[in-house]
Amino acid sequence: MGDSPEHCDVSPTTAPPGYLVDQRAILARLRRIEGQVRGIHAMVEQERYCIDVLQQVSAVTRALQGVALSLLDDHLAHCVVHAVEAGGEEKDRKLREASAAIARLVRS
Repeated sequence: MGDSPEHCDVSPTTAPPGYLVDQRAILARLRRIEGQVRGIHAMVEQERYCIDVLQQVSAVTRALQGVALSLLDDHLAHCVVHAVEAGGEEKDRKLREASAAIARLVRS
């Protein structure tokens, strides 16, 4: 869930990203969200009532938060647990990373 593309930093000493198990479900959710965003775009082009557009924006925001929470949960259950078991600097780095991700979600 971090800013880096390596997710769980797959290596012989680390676990693969936890979301790989749920990848299809996450991708399906993201495709639905893409459709919702395209719908909002169309609503704005059609000059639909502002409150209706705002309701759709709110729905997309909640859907994205749901994806983020799912990814965070998987990250904690897999990447962070594995790092804690491994100990050392990896544990400290993963805990800092998870804390920062949670802080970003809380602020959003």
